[in-house]
Amino acid sequence: MTSSSSPSRKALSKIACNRLQKELAEWQLNPPAGFKHKVSDNLQRWVIEVTGAAGTLYAGETYQLQVDFPEHYPMEAPQVIFLNPAPMHPHIYSNGHICLDILYDSWSPAMTVSSVCISILSMLSSSPAKQRPADNDRYVRNCRNGRSPKETRWWFHDDTV
Repeated sequence: MTSSSSPSRKALSKIACNRLQKELAEWQLNPPAGFKHKVSDNLQRWVIEVTGAAGTLYAGETYQLQVDFPEHYPMEAPQVIFLNPAPMHPHIYSNGHICLDILYDSWSPAMTVSSVCISILSMLSSSPAKQRPADNDRYVRNCRNGRSPKETRWWFHDDTV
């Protein structure tokens, strides 16, 4: 998935702007280990560099997350995807879509970009094998026209990775 594909977005609400400015300031003072925010003037889309944790299958590997914030963040979850190339993982599709409950059904306004990043790194770190989801090809084929992962009805059934 390229950085140009994104859901149609409305401007951020004042609440969302204030919250994101606060999160960005906190990130600059105390970034989560293994992550680097790529500075831009776009508060609504963050690109974050992820480095695999030592002692894991992804140790030293670097990937990029794209985080798109909706108008009513944090009441609504951001869209988070891996930019190409996405890591090989049982819950990460080759188009960058991530099957992780906190990005969808289990989202809470108390969560932050930092907490989401830490959850994604934890998911990567716990993987026993580098492989795509069993339904990767079918899913990616169905997403060809720029479908957002937020339009997917995810089935969260595997807590092992």
